[in-house]
Amino acid sequence: MSDLPIRYELIKTCKQTGARLGKVHTPHGTFETPVFMPVGTLATVKTMSPEELKEMGAGIILSNTYHLWLRPGHEIIKEAGGLHKFMNWDRAILTDSGGFQVFSLSDLRKIEEEGVHFRNHLNGDKLFLSPEKAMEIQNALGSDIMMAFDECPPYPAEYDYMKRSVERTSRWAERCLKAHSRPDVQGLFGIVQGGEYEDLRKQSAQDLVSLDFPGYSIGGLSVGEPKDVMNRVLEFTVPHLPSHKPRYLMGVGSPDSLIDGAVRGIDMFDCVLPTRVARNGTLMTSEGRLVVKNAKYARDFDPIDKNCDCYTCRNYSRAYIRHLIKCDETFGIRLTSYHNLYFLVKLMEQVREAIREDRLGDFRDEFFEKYGFNKPNARNF
Repeated sequence: MSDLPIRYELIKTCKQTGARLGKVHTPHGTFETPVFMPVGTLATVKTMSPEELKEMGAGIILSNTYHLWLRPGHEIIKEAGGLHKFMNWDRAILTDSGGFQVFSLSDLRKIEEEGVHFRNHLNGDKLFLSPEKAMEIQNALGSDIMMAFDECPPYPAEYDYMKRSVERTSRWAERCLKAHSRPDVQGLFGIVQGGEYEDLRKQSAQDLVSLDFPGYSIGGLSVGEPKDVMNRVLEFTVPHLPSHKPRYLMGVGSPDSLIDGAVRGIDMFDCVLPTRVARNGTLMTSEGRLVVKNAKYARDFDPIDKNCDCYTCRNYSRAYIRHLIKCDETFGIRLTSYHNLYFLVKLMEQVREAIREDRLGDFRDEFFEKYGFNKPNARNF
C-alpha cells in the first residue's frame, strides 16, 4: 500500500456526524482532508500567485485537461518538465479528465463508444477525445491525481439514457486504467455517475470499485439539481465507496455544500465559485454573502470581514475595494479572489477541527444559522 502514489490515511471519525478527518499522501506532499482545492484551469488560479496560494494554506490545486490540451498543448508542458515546473507549484495537483468541458462547452458533439467528436470552443476545429487521449494528456501534464474520462449527462436525464451512460462510463474507466502509462507516480481516480437514481449510482460505484482505483470521484452533481437532491445522492452513494480511499465531490464550492458534503463523508472538493463571484465583487464572510459593489459600501471603511485575518482584510477597506471593482481594476479582483479563497481554505480548517473535537454537527448548525442558510429562500452564491 505504501508504494502507491496516492494513499489515504484515516485519522478520526466524528462521533456526532460520521464525517472523517484524514490525510492524502501524494508525490508532491501531504494534505489534510476534508479539503477545498482552488481551481487553476489554465495552470493558474485566476489572479493568484503560487506563493499566495501557499500563504493561505492550499495544499493541492486543480488544473484542466481540456483547456491545457488546447492551450498551450500538453506536449509543451511535458517539454517544460511537467505541470508542476511549468507553473512553479511544488505541491499536489489534480487534473480533471476534460469530460465536463466537452459536454458543457460544445453544442455540437457526437458520442460514440470510442470517444466523443466535438468542436473546439475557441475556433470551431473538429476534435476527438477518448479515454486513451485523456490519459495521454494527463500523463504528459504529470499531475499527482488524474481523472478517468467519463460522460457527464445533463440534469435531469431520463433513466434509460442514464443507464446507458453509466455503463459506457464504466467501460471507459477500464480503458483509462489500461492506457495509464505512469501508475507508479500518478494516481487515477474513477468517477461515479448515475444522476439521481440510487440503483445506477450503486451500479456505477460497484463497477469502479471492482477496478480498484486509488480514489473515487462523485460526478454529475452541482449541475442544477436542488441541494436536497445532492445531499440525498451523497447519502446513498458514499456507503458504496471504500473507506480506505479518498472520496472527491467534483465541482462543489459553496460554503453550505462543503459542510454538507463533509458531514456525508466527502474528503475533497473543488469549484471555480470563489474566484468567479469575486470578479463580480461578491464576497464570502463570517456573517454571510456581501456584494461590495453595492452603494452602501461607498463610505464603509471597515474590512470586508472583521473576523478574517487574510491579507485583504488586514489592509484594505470595503470602500477601497468597491472603488477598484467598479473601475475594473485588476488589483480589486486580486483582493476579492484572495479573500474568497482564503475563506474557504480556512472554513475547511474549521471543519477539520470540528471533526477532531466531535462537534461537526454543532458547527454546521451554528454556521448555517449565522449564514442564514436555515431561512426560507436563503440567498446562496
